[in-house]
Amino acid sequence: MIKKLLIFVSLLTIANFTFAQKPAVENAVNQLVKLMVSPDSLALDKLILNDLSYGHSSGKVQSKQEFMHSLLSSESDFVDINLSDQTVVVQNKTALVRHILNAKTNDKNVPGNVKLYILLIWSKEKGGWKLLGRQAVKAI
Repeated sequence: MIKKLLIFVSLLTIANFTFAQKPAVENAVNQLVKLMVSPDSLALDKLILNDLSYGHSSGKVQSKQEFMHSLLSSESDFVDINLSDQTVVVQNKTALVRHILNAKTNDKNVPGNVKLYILLIWSKEKGGWKLLGRQAVKAI
């Protein structure tokens, strides 16, 4: 009986930890979106891991430095970003976030709209949730 109770309490603790992490992951996603619209090099550096793999729907893959440069130089210029249908799955110190990204862009002073399915991979580090990976595919 005690063994079953300990197992139940352990499972409940794990479930509560995972549930409690979702708002922190969602906050990190919101922070990333804000920084993509209004880039800040120090804030981006703190939010993104050095080993970032940032995949675009075109097949282009950027490192942390390349991704930050594209935002800071306005090569990638997001005017507005809206997310929908977001799901968050937390497994230990890793979180997978899926959503649909609808954005208004102004890349190279050419206004545009983009709709993408996004997968973000976050890692729980001492300073909070950090972006490790991103992959986008064009929405149909």
